[in-house]
Amino acid sequence: MIGIALLYASAYYQMMPTITAGLDPLHRIAVLKSIDIVNSVEPAQFDRPTPCEEWNLLDLLAHMTVQHRGFAAAARGSGADPEIWQVATVTEAVRTDPGGAYSEAARDVLEAFAAAGTADASFALPEFGDGAVFPAAMAMGFHFVDYVVHGWDVAAALGVAYELPAAVVQAVLPLVFAVPDGDFRTMAAAPFGPALESVGDDDFERILRHLGRDPRWPQRL
Repeated sequence: MIGIALLYASAYYQMMPTITAGLDPLHRIAVLKSIDIVNSVEPAQFDRPTPCEEWNLLDLLAHMTVQHRGFAAAARGSGADPEIWQVATVTEAVRTDPGGAYSEAARDVLEAFAAAGTADASFALPEFGDGAVFPAAMAMGFHFVDYVVHGWDVAAALGVAYELPAAVVQAVLPLVFAVPDGDFRTMAAAPFGPALESVGDDDFERILRHLGRDPRWPQRL
């Protein structure tokens, strides 16, 4: 995994001058939108497939929830503890109350990111490799990208519309295209599948395709 982390770091350092200004409120909009989508999930839908290969909807929600917990811990200086990132620690809570468990974790990460001093912190993200640490702006960029696209993943699994404000899409677009493509995306540990060729898409569809998702995915169910 550390090789993947270094690829991310190299790409994001090159983009740093363009991704930091005004990011926080737009990131917040994306996370709050994901809360709205997850609040509509019913337990009977947990077995639905998602655009994330090998994950059903319950798997995806548990992943999203624990990632919020992990990034919140990282913002507060305790992200290096691998136990925080274990999906098993949240799965039962998500199964029992998907909207409540997810919302609590999402609001916790928003609070952690907004705290004084967070912008100058270093985030330990052990899922990128042992000892992997990133500057706050870069780590929050990772999180922004993830929750723009994971909100769509949930909506696609539910078969409902998903739309973000144009300002959010424009802010996340350069972060997404800083994510490198290549053979590493075929590895089991890769965060995204290989990029798909764009076919005259709008900007949000380009985002999805670059992160290995087919914007028409619901039609393939």
